[in-house]
Amino acid sequence: MSDEAHPLTLACFFPANAPVEKLEDFIHNINSVLESLYIEIKKGVTEDDGRPIYALVNLATTAVSKMASDFAENELDLFRKALELIIDSETGFASSTNILNVVDQLKGKKMRKKEAEQVLQKFVQNKWLIEKEGEFTLHTRAILEMEQHIRETYPDAVKICNICHGLLIQGQSCETCGIRMHLPCVAKYFQSNSEPRCPNCNDYWPHEIPEVFDPEKERGAGLSKPNRKSLRPRQH
Repeated sequence: MSDEAHPLTLACFFPANAPVEKLEDFIHNINSVLESLYIEIKKGVTEDDGRPIYALVNLATTAVSKMASDFAENELDLFRKALELIIDSETGFASSTNILNVVDQLKGKKMRKKEAEQVLQKFVQNKWLIEKEGEFTLHTRAILEMEQHIRETYPDAVKICNICHGLLIQGQSCETCGIRMHLPCVAKYFQSNSEPRCPNCNDYWPHEIPEVFDPEKERGAGLSKPNRKSLRPRQH
């Protein structure tokens, strides 16, 4: 084992019986070793339900450069077009119809719409995009890796959460002053609040307060189900 690999191997040992609260310290220790390699483990949460997600991010290259090794020029341009539509949309989603309508504008080799549909599925499989009922949005992995690129490339269109100040793709907005909040941030900010009001203008918050991931409830549910496999119906 090389001298460089040895501290990384030690840092990557996380006891299975250790409390979850120690995970942040564990990741911090790993990142202190990874720093010299220009890579970092970044934490994010899913925008729809607030579940934690971790991604290994290469700090030496941009996410677009990383994608260039996996996708052809016209496929990369399709992703850029989809990204623009997602960033510009009010909902954070772009319909497959709107994305396919820009296929004729792609750089490089011409692409048919059927091919474009297959490429979009490749983006989904590689966790750059998420598809929901015929619409596409950015995967949390893509947000973690591309946040800086998106902020720099689309400064006038980018949306920021008023609570955590992170990049916002999906969320809720105040109908009076226009500020936006991630759904998990909405749930946390208005927790146990029977009359939620905008943190900026104090006007009534008209949206339904979402239910998001609660690690304590998840842990309790797991403990109350001793054997989940036994609950699955047999396949015939």
